[in-house]
Amino acid sequence: MIPFKEITLVDREIIQSYVFNSHRRNCDLSFTNLYSWRFLYHTVYAELDGFLLLRFYVNGELAYMMPVGMGNLGVVLEALIADVQKEGQPFQMLGICASMKEEIEEVMPGRFEFSGNRDYFDYIYLRSDLTTLKGKKYQPKRNHINRFKNNYPDYEYKELVPELVPECLKLEAEWCKANNCAEDAALQAERHSMTAALAHFEELGLYGGVLYVGDDIIAFTFGAPINNETFDVCVEKANTDIKGAYTVINHEFALHIPEQYIYVNREEDLGLEGLRKAKLSYHPEILLEKYMARLKT
Repeated sequence: MIPFKEITLVDREIIQSYVFNSHRRNCDLSFTNLYSWRFLYHTVYAELDGFLLLRFYVNGELAYMMPVGMGNLGVVLEALIADVQKEGQPFQMLGICASMKEEIEEVMPGRFEFSGNRDYFDYIYLRSDLTTLKGKKYQPKRNHINRFKNNYPDYEYKELVPELVPECLKLEAEWCKANNCAEDAALQAERHSMTAALAHFEELGLYGGVLYVGDDIIAFTFGAPINNETFDVCVEKANTDIKGAYTVINHEFALHIPEQYIYVNREEDLGLEGLRKAKLSYHPEILLEKYMARLKT
């Protein structure tokens, strides 16, 4: 029996010790995401034979993440298969990247079928691209920033600290009202996750920024590392009445993220046309394909 247990704040160091020493860049492994979304997915974790194991529920079905660690992957996968068979459910793993498919096929050739969903691919950017915005392809972004600076010459960027969280939540409430969050289950879930993360800002090791125009916060963002070279942007909100606010908070935040992070993961687009267009407009260095792996019956 695998000793799965609930994820709490005190588990951050254990979970990150596995992920930080890996080359995994998918946002699913951000401890902030694992913790703040556990209300929806009922995520639990365990350690087994040198691997971190993650189990959760999606649409009422058990699912697992690809084990993270070093050792005999085949033995650990067999243990996961036995775990789900006790529940009488099919075995499936989500968030499987291309390199992970190869690892699975190496230890269990032909036993899995893989299917991808474009809506859940991660957008990963070079931090240097987001900070410099060099070249013709980024000219529209530079134009947006220049117009914003001309319209709001007194704007100010500040690091997000716990004392500013109430002001950010006020902006988010206004954003939710404008976007009919009350009628959208996905936006309600996002709000729940965001609130849970901000309530434990320091314990989660979050890093964020806010954008002021006058005395008002018009945009905020925050995130946390996935591994030692990849930073995950979990949330970005702005007053949509102020043109260029999203572009400027994106740029300013990239400028202030610690320089050790080469890559910035801005997560999925969830199939939302406007969000996909916005993420593609920043020209990702990597569109991280993620697959579902199902055990063949």
